[in-house]
Amino acid sequence: MNDMLRQIEPLIPALRRYARTLLRDRAGADDLVQDCLERAVNHWSQRRDDNPRAWIFTILHNLAITRLRSSASRPRHIAIDDAQEETFARAPSQEDGLRYRELLEAVARLPEDQKSVLLLATVEGLSYAETAGVLGVPIGTVMSRLSRARERLLKERDGDRGAQPVAQLRRVK
Repeated sequence: MNDMLRQIEPLIPALRRYARTLLRDRAGADDLVQDCLERAVNHWSQRRDDNPRAWIFTILHNLAITRLRSSASRPRHIAIDDAQEETFARAPSQEDGLRYRELLEAVARLPEDQKSVLLLATVEGLSYAETAGVLGVPIGTVMSRLSRARERLLKERDGDRGAQPVAQLRRVK
């Protein structure tokens, strides 16, 4: 039991980060992590590796996909007493805050397969092999989805500058 706790406890902040990014809801993400940890503890003997990181992220990812699919069919309800102040506050006027929000929105607009690969491989630091294991796809698919996600984010970021003509260098004889 102590060995299990020693291996799971350091993963909790990363699990919360990944869940919050997927769900974009703090309370829902915390509930998702709790459900994930409950499953991990109950099925601890079923893991196949000494390092449970990828296994636990797989559980979290599968639970998140199930939750997102089921919540897509019904409207989201937030009680006004439970709503956080940021929900009603104005966007920050600082440039960094705006860039951060734009980045989060751009990541949210990515297709689900690209978003998951991007978050697992870059934010959570999973290897391509671990990411492939979590998502149940080949490593080549992980690399191509990651490449497409990065390319799409760069295009969105440079969208305004992309319309300007680029100076061509010519050879002068």
